[in-house]
Amino acid sequence: MGLFPQPPPPAETPSVKFFRPQADTHIPAGGDLAPTLASITHLGIGAHADDLEIMAYPGICGCRGQKNLRFAGVVATDGAGAPSKLSGQDLVKVRMDEQKRAADLGGYAAVIQLAHPSAEIRGTGRKSLTTDLLQILKATKPKTLYLHNPADRHETHIAVLLACLDALRQLSSGERPAEIFGCEVWGDLDWVPADKVVRLPCPAPADFGPSLLRVFRSQVDGKRYDLAAAGRRRAQATFADAYKPDQAEEVVLALNLKPLVDNPKLSLTDFVSALTGDFQKQTLDRIRRLESA
Repeated sequence: MGLFPQPPPPAETPSVKFFRPQADTHIPAGGDLAPTLASITHLGIGAHADDLEIMAYPGICGCRGQKNLRFAGVVATDGAGAPSKLSGQDLVKVRMDEQKRAADLGGYAAVIQLAHPSAEIRGTGRKSLTTDLLQILKATKPKTLYLHNPADRHETHIAVLLACLDALRQLSSGERPAEIFGCEVWGDLDWVPADKVVRLPCPAPADFGPSLLRVFRSQVDGKRYDLAAAGRRRAQATFADAYKPDQAEEVVLALNLKPLVDNPKLSLTDFVSALTGDFQKQTLDRIRRLESA
């Protein structure tokens, strides 16, 4: 032994092995999985290929071209049930390839596609998704996390959110992300009291978002997500406040889900019920005040 104590070996990033054999990990810049995951600062977890490019778009923009900020995405399902001219495994392969190309174009550090069938994670199969997500969260330890919002109208989105919630609550408080946002995809957050809405700016050229979504030809050929998502972001920025100039060109609306994650006794039902109750009270109070003037 030398005269000076040796430094401890560096902590190892836990290895990951996913439940579905079809699961795929893509690292656009190349390199090994473990150090890539360990470098992640911003993580998005969506249900389907192309959800990340809508709900986690603020993180994609914020990390774009930055050395110390790194975005990674997780796609929970195989996307086999999407409306398309293709079907079955042909559609699954196309959607997975499209998601990889979006990761390349967007400069993601990594994209992980877990390939769970939607029908399974809406039922008892959600436990296996939770296990996959727990591994990813432990390996990445992101500072900022983008999830689906709890009033999204797509049932698979809610199922994925519930799996995320289960996984996050298995982490210690120190392991959890500092920021956890539930973002819009199917349906807006107009029903939320204004003081509960988080407005996430999207600093990027105007065509960057649409170009990401146009990669998903299997989807946008039938539904123009590229135009609709950009239009909503611009509308949310302008209609944020009737009395102030626009604070950003594009924003994504989100809910702060940190209180929900940190309170294991708070159900998703009660969390949403409190928000809708507050919105109803504020709206009716405003109307009554003007009616009685």
